[in-house]
Amino acid sequence: MPIARQSRIWPSGGVHLWPSGGSGSTDSHPRGHLVYAARGVLSVHTERGTSIVPANRVAWTPAGFTHQHRAHGDTDMRIVFLPPALARLAPDRPAVFTASGLAREVLLALTGPRRYARAAEARLHRVLVDELQEADELALRLPEPRDDRLRAVARILYDDPADNAALAALGRTAGASARTLSRLFHDELGMTFYEWRTQLRIFHALVLLADGHDTTRVAHACGWANPSGFIAAFTRLVGTTPGRYRATT
Repeated sequence: MPIARQSRIWPSGGVHLWPSGGSGSTDSHPRGHLVYAARGVLSVHTERGTSIVPANRVAWTPAGFTHQHRAHGDTDMRIVFLPPALARLAPDRPAVFTASGLAREVLLALTGPRRYARAAEARLHRVLVDELQEADELALRLPEPRDDRLRAVARILYDDPADNAALAALGRTAGASARTLSRLFHDELGMTFYEWRTQLRIFHALVLLADGHDTTRVAHACGWANPSGFIAAFTRLVGTTPGRYRATT
């Protein structure tokens, strides 16, 4: 049964329970904040692109960055605001990190029903930042195209991630040669077309898995002819297999 939308916010953090497809308004905050999906999957959209935050990741958004959150699958979103002295130890740009077991427990403690004294809360914040400084930063981020020709290609693949058309064929629709598009992907997005398309497909797969679809169906919906290729690509980018991931969402 879908969860009902509800929110609890306090000065140092909060909890949003969102049904699948729920989203927040476009916003920015005077303090940097971390978001974690205790259940479901989050996407975080900023001017730098869209990051996907499954249950083994935590996302950081610095103070002043305009952002929007969206839920994929019924989602339990936790928010922790960091004081400026600790926020200075985090990156000055949006980032996604591996969430260690300890980091997850601290995030859940800070956003649970218990309210901590200021000194205890400060210690937990420090532990959390220490954990993030030791964590791997993972590129589960899909850069947003700016060039109109790249946007045209992106729209085709957003609508149908399983589209296996070669870049030359997509370029005929977008009004650019494969060579021009390859250069734009490299110069503007920092990756090849095939790397970008794989990232897009994995993002789509995370959403489908969170909605309860099985691995084989997700593989075909995202453009893989057989599940083994999908499992290998998913594991390389997400750090766990689709089956194990699905069991945690």
